[in-house]
Amino acid sequence: MIALIQRTTKAHILVDKETIAEISQGIVALICMENTDIETHFEKMLHKLLNYRIFEDQEGKMNLSLNNINGGLLLVPQFTLAANTSKGLRPSFSNVCSPDIAKEKFSKFCALALQKFPHTRHGHFGANMQVTLTNDGPVTFWLKV
Repeated sequence: MIALIQRTTKAHILVDKETIAEISQGIVALICMENTDIETHFEKMLHKLLNYRIFEDQEGKMNLSLNNINGGLLLVPQFTLAANTSKGLRPSFSNVCSPDIAKEKFSKFCALALQKFPHTRHGHFGANMQVTLTNDGPVTFWLKV
């Protein structure tokens, strides 16, 4: 399971020109499900997302987590994060789950996140989404479990 996270001051997702999800200060997490992912990975990744210290404290140091600031979490399904780009000029997606399995895994992950963190919003798996965000910093991290 891979997450590319960005600290943001605001973000939203449009589908067919309609806003389906939005947050103010928080984290936008592009989420990729891989073939080997199991539900224990969901717990580990969610723990990282909620507790990773990427927000500044009063001294300007990254010591605060999403839980600490009570910010928003915007989950965006993003299968291209698992692309193998080591050869040629076209990515390979051999490590990515089939769409049906990835959709099921992403749905389970979103349900878990909503259960544990009510400020969670998410995109629609398989939809053509326009994701707009203001990256604060910019601060971006690649997480893997």
